[in-house]
Amino acid sequence: MNVEERIIVALDVPDVESAIALVDQLPQVGFWKVGLELFTSSGSKILEILKSRQKRIFLDLKFHDIPNTVAGACRAAARYGVDLLTIHATGGRDALKAATEAVQVGAAQTGVEPPKLIAVTLLTSISARQLAFDLKIPLELPEYILEMALMAQETGLDGVVCSPLEVAQLRQTCRDDFLLVCPGVRPTWANMADQKRSLTPAQAIQAGANYLVIGRPITAAAEPELAWKRISEELTTVA
Repeated sequence: MNVEERIIVALDVPDVESAIALVDQLPQVGFWKVGLELFTSSGSKILEILKSRQKRIFLDLKFHDIPNTVAGACRAAARYGVDLLTIHATGGRDALKAATEAVQVGAAQTGVEPPKLIAVTLLTSISARQLAFDLKIPLELPEYILEMALMAQETGLDGVVCSPLEVAQLRQTCRDDFLLVCPGVRPTWANMADQKRSLTPAQAIQAGANYLVIGRPITAAAEPELAWKRISEELTTVA
């Protein structure tokens, strides 16, 4: 996998027209993330458009509900033929197990490859202080992330979403083929915005990340094509 294939650009825009404009502006991008806002406004239409252009898709809907509902949602999402799909690890073991079975069934119904199922360990906007004082979790943040990742691995998921700060520990502990997907990655020249736990793209790859999810540093740049090129060039130094 070359460097550019490891960058997933976030289509964090409000409607399908804005998404198409961004995809047209960055034809060199092969992997796009579709999140809650865009999917809620456009439904599966944007997925169909991306598939027609031979793009890979990270459907980042972060399902979090009772096991039966999570399974139904994963079964439906798998039919779209997306490449990555997210659920929250905090749904618990039963929900994670149900989801792993559901994506296989859903994909088989439409004859597509099942998506890699990825568990969200903790949102990258949440700090250690918020974990302790707002969420009342008695574990240190790295320990909590590790516990969520190990539960995901034990229940058959393909990987986790985690901040770049946790990648090195997870890479040492989880099996080699366990995917580590890192949002909140910020080049040194980009605004941190609402990300509390971040590294540069090069640092995240060096730590062991498989994929980097990068949104605003590219999509909100004055010249998105140049921002994409700059990040790609920075990553070639560590590839």
